[in-house]
Amino acid sequence: MPRLQLEFCGLIYENPFVLAASPCTDDEEMVARAFAAGWAGAVLKTTSVETEIVNLAYPMMAGLDYEGKRLVALQNIDLISEHHIDVVEGRIRRLKEAFPKKIVVASMMGQKQEDWQQLVRRVEAAGADMIECSFSCPHGMPEKGMGSTVGQNPELTEKTARWVKEAAKRIPVVIKLTPQIADITAAAAAVKRSGADGVCAINTVKGIIGVDLDTYSPYPNVNGKSCIGGISGAAIKPVALRCVAEIARKVDIPITATGGISNWRDAVEFLLLGARNLQLCTLVMQHGFRVIEDLTDGLSSYLEAKGFHSVEQVVGLALPNLVEHSQLPRKHTALCTLQPEKCVKCGRCYLACRDGGHQAISINADRLPVIDKEKCVGCGFCAAACPVARCLTMQLNFS
Repeated sequence: MPRLQLEFCGLIYENPFVLAASPCTDDEEMVARAFAAGWAGAVLKTTSVETEIVNLAYPMMAGLDYEGKRLVALQNIDLISEHHIDVVEGRIRRLKEAFPKKIVVASMMGQKQEDWQQLVRRVEAAGADMIECSFSCPHGMPEKGMGSTVGQNPELTEKTARWVKEAAKRIPVVIKLTPQIADITAAAAAVKRSGADGVCAINTVKGIIGVDLDTYSPYPNVNGKSCIGGISGAAIKPVALRCVAEIARKVDIPITATGGISNWRDAVEFLLLGARNLQLCTLVMQHGFRVIEDLTDGLSSYLEAKGFHSVEQVVGLALPNLVEHSQLPRKHTALCTLQPEKCVKCGRCYLACRDGGHQAISINADRLPVIDKEKCVGCGFCAAACPVARCLTMQLNFS
């Protein structure tokens, strides 16, 4: 589908969808199946030099359920790949031989300059199309000065990224950023100064998914113990969107976005806020590699319906509409409006307005909401709480 082709850091992707560094990309046969299914590229799970000890603990994942919906978010305490660079080199060669048009990205993590630059030289010689550096793991190996320990310090980010870029003679370098920083644009600007070619935003968000009320162990329960981990999945989409938009507005650097993309509509939102490439993990782990068909079909149909000839045309279209709070339009009033044919008479809007709003909604004899135009200010909470899409909308009045 030519309309889905997108350029990122000088490389042409057949579509914007790439597998993020994850368990999905820690096996050569799995990546090959993903490529055959239609994924444009894959970021192989983060590797390291042979002397790096990777000591995993199991179980390493736990999910967050909410109101009957399973796996709204996923916590992992996984580390980088157990497969060191000597194994990954061979995988890169064989994947590029079998799939020359797919984009194979080597993800890496090192402790010192020598490690970083050795990894760069070896993956480049193996034929990787791009390098991604993890400055962002929220829980693994901080005692070694790795992961988000680097990404939370713009000076360290710039220095380490420069080491990598200096060693890369042929292929672009992308730095994966952590959201665990006061200003992610400072980190992106540091990457820009280093000479690196792009950024990936974001890695998982540091968190605790929950606690077992009987054993008192946080999840995932590793024989009675646990640790803070990385949260991924639909729940972190708002954080990822914010980070992508902030970088796109303030730093002139290409962005590959990851974090909470669960369907083609989410994908379009990231593109509209400035991303040029999209990485997915949790959705794929839930539903398999074939979700690429839904993603590409949905994106292609959206482009056709909107009259776009290329996905390039939508990149950044929403950015002019993202302004500071002081710049928001205020010369209008807003009023909640009900579409009665859609109402399921659950009463959620009434409760939301009574105990969280302006007491502007009552319930009539037919159990339909009635909006008091004198009390309603159009805050929008009732519409957010309503279980039926577009049953309640905010009508603007400019008179």
